[in-house]
Amino acid sequence: MLLVCRFAVTSAEAPVFAARARRALELLTSAAGCRGGELGRAVDDPQRWVLVVRFISVDAYRRALSPFPVREHVVPLLSEALTEEPAGFETLFSGEGGAVREHESLLAGDRARDRSIHPRRLT
Repeated sequence: MLLVCRFAVTSAEAPVFAARARRALELLTSAAGCRGGELGRAVDDPQRWVLVVRFISVDAYRRALSPFPVREHVVPLLSEALTEEPAGFETLFSGEGGAVREHESLLAGDRARDRSIHPRRLT
């Protein structure tokens, strides 16, 4: 699962934002099931930032948000993210060293589960 949050940060706010985002990365990447994360800034618009954190599952992501320090430091930061686009994504393909691996869709399981509850709803 990918958490992708975009932020609009003025140059005056950038140092404080960067420190807060660094703390968020420390907390999230220390959680069980977190595969890593990055904070980046757009090269063509330095007021646009992105926080990307990878988790092994949606459950791992939800568990990572549970501890008090995360609720105290990370959740307020995430609430400042731009909201016109979704923030949670499933990983379908991952690549490293030229090799690409396909991952099973999380949504496929939801559709199968939904069909077993409502057999006539989805085709």
